[in-house]
Amino acid sequence: MEFSASRRREAIARWRRPAKFDRNLIVIGAGAAGLVSAYIGAAVKAKVTLIEGQRMGGDCLNYGCVPSKALIRSATLAHQMRHADAYGLTPAAPEFSFREVMARVRQVIADIAPHDSAKRYEGLGVEVLQGHATLIDPWTVEVTAPDGTARRLTARAIILATGAAPAVPSVPGIETVGYLTSDTLWDALGDRDAVPRRMVVLGGGPVGSELSQAFARLGAEVTQIERGPRILGREDAEVSALAKAALAADGVRVLTGHTAVACGTDAGEKWIEVESAGTRRRIAFDEIIAAVGRTPRLAGYGLEALGIPVDGVIETNACLETLFPSILAAGDVAGPYQFTHVAAHQAWFAAVNALFGAIWRFKVDYRVIPWATFIRPEIARVGLNEQEARAKGIAFEVTRYDLDDLDRAITDSARAGFVKVLTVPGKDRILGVTLVGEAAGDLMAEFVLAMKHGLGLNKILGTIHIYPTRSEANKYAAGAWKKAHVNPRTLRLLALFHRWRRG
Repeated sequence: MEFSASRRREAIARWRRPAKFDRNLIVIGAGAAGLVSAYIGAAVKAKVTLIEGQRMGGDCLNYGCVPSKALIRSATLAHQMRHADAYGLTPAAPEFSFREVMARVRQVIADIAPHDSAKRYEGLGVEVLQGHATLIDPWTVEVTAPDGTARRLTARAIILATGAAPAVPSVPGIETVGYLTSDTLWDALGDRDAVPRRMVVLGGGPVGSELSQAFARLGAEVTQIERGPRILGREDAEVSALAKAALAADGVRVLTGHTAVACGTDAGEKWIEVESAGTRRRIAFDEIIAAVGRTPRLAGYGLEALGIPVDGVIETNACLETLFPSILAAGDVAGPYQFTHVAAHQAWFAAVNALFGAIWRFKVDYRVIPWATFIRPEIARVGLNEQEARAKGIAFEVTRYDLDDLDRAITDSARAGFVKVLTVPGKDRILGVTLVGEAAGDLMAEFVLAMKHGLGLNKILGTIHIYPTRSEANKYAAGAWKKAHVNPRTLRLLALFHRWRRG
């Protein structure tokens, strides 16, 4: 949203601006948005303080992207062992200690942690403080250290990058049965020798789907509950159906159109009651994971006292400034996307506007936002898909290439999936791409680059792709578009030309 000049003057008039500042920039939160903001500030030789109340690296390193992908890798290997006959080998039931699987997850976090560590950022010139930060005025932050001592710092600009926390559904009894979230499951399950036998996952989004498949492949009996009509509801219906079938093939019982209405225990056994089409039933479980989304962290940072507007997220203008130009927001707490790579993308704009906004400001660019869901097969998307284009009344053409015809997919016994490209009718300009298949997230980079720089499918078709690689699927999709748009009259003229050449 935009803030009028009069509204801003009225808000700022309540506070006395310091005559001078201790720092150029204070960043609250050391997740993706905070780390990138601090890095940029230090790179341009500003005096920067980074404040983190919990763990450096934020949710992605400690609870989200990194541990979940490490778990998925172990689960994928277990799956491949069971299905080794697809590669001409003898299938084998994987034998493992779940404790060792989780130890590997912790080791992966430890191996990546130095990239986000206080030591690294201090080496870059950033002052890193451990503690809780509270806004006192538009230029002052109070930091309360773990020992309870407090100090106040001033800066010309402050960036709020406080992230988000797992949302917990308001299901009666869920507190009493001891639910887990994508944040807490790593510590709660880390010392168990075996995977929980029966698991319920609430939520049919990317996080819920990834965890459901991973735990099922590691041997758990998983029931995934989604109150909507399908999982991955932001994707096209055929993609949701493919994802549901893939999870079901791994043993996940996917219940769409089911609403959780109660949780409890009976004779020491935990249960959840779900309702669908007026019928209720109970499902017993040993562990339940709430994966119904994430809620921006807004409370406890002084936003209310300053009167900074919030509406689910911190309200900002196109330059990521709040009501106070000296206070900006980036990452999950600012919306509209909750992706690590978008948080890092926003951080560049927030940092540059915070440090140089008096000279020149930049509006954050959301035109080309990719994302992926790391189930198997992977699902990646950038730009519009069919259901969004129809909802917005945008005309489009669809070009599709199925991976079962790709040489590398055939050699790898990974033929499930497709490339689907939406283009402007009659033109090669890309409106959006949906990619399903092995390494879909990696393959998407070429389309992201093309859309970002206005390159059409003809440019992709004219680019050499190594044989045999999965990336050839992108070229073949471009070739399918080209074939469909060849002028028939041109082909007839070419046939006449070659007949004349033969004499």
